[in-house]
Amino acid sequence: MRFPWIRLAVTAAALALGGCASLPGDPGAADVAYVVIGENGAATARLITAAAHCPPLSVDGQAVPMRVRVPMSSIPARAGQPPAPPSRAMLTCEALIPAGSTSASVAGRRLPLPQAAPRRIVVIGDTGCRLKGKEAQDCNDPERFPFARVAASAAAFKPDLVIHVGDYHYREDPCPATQAGCAGSPYGYGYDAWAADFFTPARSLLAAAPWVLARGNHESCSRAGQGWWRWLDPRPYLAGRDCTLPANDAVGEYSDPYAVPLGEGAQLIVFDTANTSYKGLAPGDPRRAAYTASYRKIDALARQAPYNIGVDHHPLLAFGATRDAKTGEVRLFGGDQGLLDAFGDVDPAYLPRSFGMLLSGHVHLWEQTSFASGHPTQFVSGFSGTAEDIVPLPAVPPPGKTPAPGAIVEHMSSWIDGFGFMTMERTAAEAWLVKVWDRDGRERNSCKVEGRKSRCALQQVR
Repeated sequence: MRFPWIRLAVTAAALALGGCASLPGDPGAADVAYVVIGENGAATARLITAAAHCPPLSVDGQAVPMRVRVPMSSIPARAGQPPAPPSRAMLTCEALIPAGSTSASVAGRRLPLPQAAPRRIVVIGDTGCRLKGKEAQDCNDPERFPFARVAASAAAFKPDLVIHVGDYHYREDPCPATQAGCAGSPYGYGYDAWAADFFTPARSLLAAAPWVLARGNHESCSRAGQGWWRWLDPRPYLAGRDCTLPANDAVGEYSDPYAVPLGEGAQLIVFDTANTSYKGLAPGDPRRAAYTASYRKIDALARQAPYNIGVDHHPLLAFGATRDAKTGEVRLFGGDQGLLDAFGDVDPAYLPRSFGMLLSGHVHLWEQTSFASGHPTQFVSGFSGTAEDIVPLPAVPPPGKTPAPGAIVEHMSSWIDGFGFMTMERTAAEAWLVKVWDRDGRERNSCKVEGRKSRCALQQVR
């Protein structure tokens, strides 16, 4: 089934937002207002502004002072990062929105309010425009960097909640002088690059619903971690946990998992995997100990609800594929080895038994895997803006091939080299209808999830 009204709404929104988001040297309007969902479902209104002072937040017609999260400033240079042009100084403001509020607005912008039991959820990930070394995406071309269109299509779905599975910032290096498609793009780790990559193209979706935000490896301290802590993490902003000084990275690279209630005995558990390594983590590596400790906290949170959905950046239970440059042979690789090492030190199944689903990104495609071995369904939604992976996945994995030791694939589905977003509509306490949409709001696949099992209409989207 398709929804023509989504495409009609998207056309106007993409013209209004998508076009301006891709103009060279124009990272977008200064003020951005949005709602971040954090621990225990607490909703925080955020405002990034060029104004000198934080305006009040209006909640149910009453003025509530906003506090300064980060004073007016630009992101300071960090040792070891390549030089970049100066970026705009911005003020970041925030205030909690009390539970049960019926309306909220700031600086003339209406804010979306959280639902106690969200039934319509959008899942996106890996949304920025890649400018890194020799890899240069045409950021000025809405066909090649379509995140504004994806966001507008997702907003037209009218979600109750948006989940981003990480990697927001990709414009790390200057556009090559020979590539007109990204000429004039801001780059580096300051606000201008963040605005061009995320805040401006996401504007329609930021206005549509509150967001749950997972941290990706692009938001590690050595990359865009300073922006992550300033603008996206739901916790209070703390000096020393801001990725500014490499000496503090042992704190800035990690954060505790937290739970977001979904009602009817279900919750999201969001966990930070920004500093893992696909190569694996040796027994003496401090990262392995950090993620082992994180697993124990995830397990404790999971005991709060009978049904849990994990949200992180790195998939544990999915495939990716590469092609050998000489032979053309396609080689499958499995879940993040660093997490499998660390979580496996505590639990040979890698995730608590009450996990029904894991939502991740990192691999630039859409994918579903369901298991005969009792592992939770894995969805990968890393196909919303950045340059796509183009090596196809098989409809069925080769005999004996698994994304993680002990995980026996029962059903698998994928969409390669297509931009879009995923939605989840709740149909029962532990059941969901998952749909896959392209950038223009056309349905491309659908899946039914019951408990830990899932099955999709198509094994491969063409």
